[in-house]
Amino acid sequence: MSYLDRIGYANRRDLTHARVFLIGGRALGWIAPWFAEALSHWPAVFELDEQRVQLRASIDNAGPEKRTAEVANVVATLRAEGVVTGWRDEDYPVIGQWGEAPVMLMERAAVPLFGLCGFGVHMNGYCRTSEGLSLWVAKRSATKPTYPGELDQLVAGGQPVGLGLKANLVKECAEEAGIPRALAEQAQATGTVTYAVSTERGFQPDVLFTFDLELPADFRPVNQDGEVDEFFLWPVAKVAETVRTTDAFKFNCALVAIDFLVRHGIISPEEPDYAEIVAGLRGRERFLAGL
Repeated sequence: MSYLDRIGYANRRDLTHARVFLIGGRALGWIAPWFAEALSHWPAVFELDEQRVQLRASIDNAGPEKRTAEVANVVATLRAEGVVTGWRDEDYPVIGQWGEAPVMLMERAAVPLFGLCGFGVHMNGYCRTSEGLSLWVAKRSATKPTYPGELDQLVAGGQPVGLGLKANLVKECAEEAGIPRALAEQAQATGTVTYAVSTERGFQPDVLFTFDLELPADFRPVNQDGEVDEFFLWPVAKVAETVRTTDAFKFNCALVAIDFLVRHGIISPEEPDYAEIVAGLRGRERFLAGL
């Protein structure tokens, strides 16, 4: 395995037979054939052909609230039928780029099924010990609906509607690691990591906003929401080796870890694949540029 293998895994996809999902005449998602077939049972809501899925004009032209309500009814039924799983009770904004006004809202669990862009915040919690730079690593709860038991950043979470990025990060810091607000607010924004991947959940052309937080050497995280089974404080070299040689990290968390390693010089420009590694951390942009 290599860092490029982890990047490639997070950007594996097959959209050969996918249909474009249009809202307001704009292509915002990609829908797999089997899910398009499921949506075809609601002809009053969706209009389908071989290349696209779109809302009926009477719904689409009525604006965000009408779109949200009509699609929510369909998604709720699909949940009852077991098609939509991992329900979160979190509304995500449906947008093409961060900062746009949402064209509608959608339950988080359904976003990948429509192939829409999801957003999240991921924070690297690190400290300086006698062994040098060390990173806190979280092991996801065995009961989480997605990627149970895999390794994660110290703090990470989806970005719901109606909450700013930093406010969401501070909230997640408290819930996932027991980090006090005053300390959490010291987290530094470091950019974004993106990818575009087909998974069993659908298509995810996602954007993760990344943060770093240097923690006191004596800090010990304590999970508050039951989503983390345990934490490990690893020397950065162990994090690098684990990411490079195993699939223990959740696929997108591996990308965030690689980004940290690049920014802190652990993966140096002397690395033979350095330029491709750096470019690979912008997988969504590369995907969109190739359309």
